[in-house]
Amino acid sequence: MTRQVTIQGVAGCYHDAAARDFFAKQFPDDKITTIPCDTFQHMFDRLDTDPSLLGIMAIENTIAGALLQNHELLRRSNLTIIGEHKMRISHVIAALPGQTLSDISEVNSHPMALMQCEQYLLRHPSIKMIEAFDTAGSAKNIAERNLSGHAAICGKYAADLYGLNILDEGIETNKRNFTRFLILADPLSAPELRPKEDSLDKASIVFTLPHTQGALSKVLTILSFYDINLSKIQSMPIIGREWEYRFYVDLTFNSYARYQKSIDAVRPLITDFKTLGEYKSCNNEI
Repeated sequence: MTRQVTIQGVAGCYHDAAARDFFAKQFPDDKITTIPCDTFQHMFDRLDTDPSLLGIMAIENTIAGALLQNHELLRRSNLTIIGEHKMRISHVIAALPGQTLSDISEVNSHPMALMQCEQYLLRHPSIKMIEAFDTAGSAKNIAERNLSGHAAICGKYAADLYGLNILDEGIETNKRNFTRFLILADPLSAPELRPKEDSLDKASIVFTLPHTQGALSKVLTILSFYDINLSKIQSMPIIGREWEYRFYVDLTFNSYARYQKSIDAVRPLITDFKTLGEYKSCNNEI
C-alpha cells in the first residue's frame, strides 16, 4: 500500500525525514511518498481537499518553543491527530563532492539552523552566513546549480538525497535539540490508522475559559482528581476579546475511561471545547 504524506518544505527536509521515520515504524510494509508544500497553510489546504492524504506537522521544538501558528491551523481545520513523533535535529554542513571546508566562502540555510550552529560557524570566520528559505532547499539549490564554494547547513538525509559531500556533522551548538511532530488525518480514516482505544494514552484538546477568578485552577483540580497529567499547556490571546485566552492542552493518562470522565467533568466549566486528537504517545510503540 502507498501512503501519501504532505510535508512543509522540499524533499529531504526534516519534515520529510520525520515522515519516513514515523511511517516506516508504524507501517513497515507500506510505501511512503511525500508531497512537498511551500507553507503549513498550503499543506492544510491540500489535506482539506483530499481526505486520502496524511500530514505531518512540527508543533514544538526544545529550543525554539511552540509553533503557535500551527496550533491555530489545527484548531481551525477538520483534521485530527492520530500520532506523534519526536526527532532529534542534528545539522551537517555539506557541499559539492570534492569540496573541503577551506574551499567554502558562503554557507546557506534557514535562519534558525544558522542560529543553532552559530558557535561552529564562529570558528570559521571566513565563511559568510546567508539566510535561505529552507535547510533542504539550500542543499538542493547548491546541487542543482553546481555552486562551488557554497555549503548548506541541513540534515544528513538532505545531503545524501542531493548528492552532497558532508564536510562535518553534529555541528549544532545544543545537542539536546528535538522537534515534536503531529501526524494528521481525516477524521473518517483516523480509526483505522491509530491504535485501539485501550492503547490510547494521550490527547490534545483546546478550550476557552470565562474571565473569572480561579477558572483555570478549577479545571486543573478536576483533571488532577481523575489522575490526568498535563504534559503541556499553551495559552493564546483571543483576538477581539480582551484579556481572554484560548488554552491548548496535552493530556496523558493511564485509563481512557477515566480520561473521558475527566472531560465530561470539566465540560460545564469551559467553552469552545474541541478535541484535536486522541492517540498514543511516541514514547511507546503502536
